[in-house]
Amino acid sequence: MGMPENCIGVSVEFSFKGENYHYATVVDLDQLLRQHDEMPSIHEILAKKYQVDSYSYLYEVMLEAELEFRDPHGLAVNYLTEGKFDLPSLATNWPEAKALILLQPVVKEELGITDLNLHPALRRALIEAYNLGRKA
Repeated sequence: MGMPENCIGVSVEFSFKGENYHYATVVDLDQLLRQHDEMPSIHEILAKKYQVDSYSYLYEVMLEAELEFRDPHGLAVNYLTEGKFDLPSLATNWPEAKALILLQPVVKEELGITDLNLHPALRRALIEAYNLGRKA
């Protein structure tokens, strides 16, 4: 199985009760955008993968550790600047990113357009239509 089109690697390292922990995963932004109306916590994604209870002290220590990001692909590239991943900007732009993830396959199927970013006016019109439909 290949890498998701829009993804980024994330890891966190920390120590708890004399033990060192290193949790890492590839965050599939396509999957998250389809499943969530707002950006979920990356720490929660790691905790779920490694079966860390969100009410545990281990989880609290993990929350204090800095996340490290690497290997952005697709959409994720837009939010990586000087080695830092801009989670707040991605969270702010989540609704538009979600619309694009859902609209792109339709545009490819119906119009043969493989990258909506190359058609800014159409992109804006479709996102506006998507938002109007969500409000209805």
